[in-house]
Amino acid sequence: MSSFSGLGERRGCLGGLLELLLVTSLFNWLEKNFGFGRGCSCTGIGCGFLLLIIFACAICGIVFNVDWTHLRF
Repeated sequence: MSSFSGLGERRGCLGGLLELLLVTSLFNWLEKNFGFGRGCSCTGIGCGFLLLIIFACAICGIVFNVDWTHLRF
């Protein structure tokens, strides 16, 4: 039997670009509704900073192909 476990580990260029497009559009929508785009409110500054950190980790995970949910020792 041949093992196909290596096929699902890497995605192509178009798949990565599609994920980046989806993450960017979601980030822009959330920023407009909850983040820095809300003006000078305290909740906009706090939520905007948290969204920035979360989505920066998501972008790094997509670009560098890192699985943040899988821990190996």
